[in-house]
Amino acid sequence: MKMYDFMKYKKTWFAISGIVVALGLILTFINGGFNLGIDFTGGTSLQAKIGRKFDVKEVRDIMDKYDKEASITYAGNEKDEVIVRTKYELDDKVRGEILDDFNNILNVNSSNINFESIGPAIGSELKKQALLALAIANVGILIYISIRFEWRFGLASIFALLHDVIIMTVFYGAMKIPVNSSFIAAILTIVGYSINATIVIFDRIRENMKLARKANPTQIVNESISQTMARSINTSLTTFLTIATLYVLGVPAIKEFALPLIVGLISGTYSSVFIASPVWLTLKGAAAKARPAH
Repeated sequence: MKMYDFMKYKKTWFAISGIVVALGLILTFINGGFNLGIDFTGGTSLQAKIGRKFDVKEVRDIMDKYDKEASITYAGNEKDEVIVRTKYELDDKVRGEILDDFNNILNVNSSNINFESIGPAIGSELKKQALLALAIANVGILIYISIRFEWRFGLASIFALLHDVIIMTVFYGAMKIPVNSSFIAAILTIVGYSINATIVIFDRIRENMKLARKANPTQIVNESISQTMARSINTSLTTFLTIATLYVLGVPAIKEFALPLIVGLISGTYSSVFIASPVWLTLKGAAAKARPAH
């Protein structure tokens, strides 16, 4: 098997990630910041049973009068229901007008329409829970990898995971994708996928270190990545095709979830190979330099 010198370009790998994050932040700033969804900002949710198959555009034409940025998705097993979510707190007058429009245009009885208010306090609590879930996941991963391997592997893994979280977050901002509860699910999904790919490489590094104790760490990392590269690509490609199918065939709500997953999948594969291993090698080198000479 031919061995490539991946670590020769580790500064380049870091620079690529830095450029991507910088561009994402710039686009997020140009777009006016993150597009926080109703889950975080509070607002009003409407669920209506249309009673027949319908086009989302029919509902969009009604809601554009009240909120052109309202999210509209299908619901129900037969896709005969609709869920509308708006960041605005709709008062009784506006709700009455919406009921009349649904009745006159879509022939939906008001008894088949339910409104639900989501207060800002719930959104604030959800933010705390999201950060807590991410923190617990990272601490758990750090402890697990530090026990199974060593603390330097754990730190390198967390660095790679933070890289993926930042990439996905700026992608949400750059593309104006609503940041809602599915954002949390997408982040945690990619964190789980990325750490799995990273552990495969780290496990091979550990095995090769046992087989060649006096070998150069850089050579071991290059050899380990070369040995696992085909597996990493094949696994990522299989997952990518599945998620891409969801994006192509899914409804808008599924597309908003699948697209960030695709970006996270690419980022997770990249960080496992080109971020986690170089970071571990850097920590290993720093420890060797700090060790007193005998």
